Amino acid sequence: MKSRDNLLRLKHFQVEDKTRQLAQIDMMIAEFEKMHGDLQAQINIEEEKAGITDTSHFAYPTFAKAARARQENLEGSIRDLKDKRVNAEAALVEADEELKKAQKLEQRDGGTGILEDTVDDLAESRAMIG
Repeated sequence: MKSRDNLLRLKHFQVEDKTRQLAQIDMMIAEFEKMHGDLQAQINIEEEKAGITDTSHFAYPTFAKAARARQENLEGSIRDLKDKRVNAEAALVEADEELKKAQKLEQRDGGTGILEDTVDDLAESRAMIG
């Protein structure tokens, strides 16, 4: 039964790891969206100072052009992170299902299911994240 304990611990670790990755992606998305908003505010200030909002105008502020380019890069990064988040969510669901299977095998074989309480706490924390 030692190998079953190791399998259960491995599956538990995988679920924790996937949950951690998902939380990191969420934090990065939030940070990038905040940076995007800050850049928009700076662009608005520069356009207001110059009195020019047309990006193709010859006197359009250089700083605003650079900030717009950076903002577009952030938009691309946010899209990529959202795609990664979808994949990370799918991987988390898969890891969670594998953990539940391992727990059922452990219980079926008369194991104690030592890690069950921890998994329930982990499920609650995931519910708060998503």
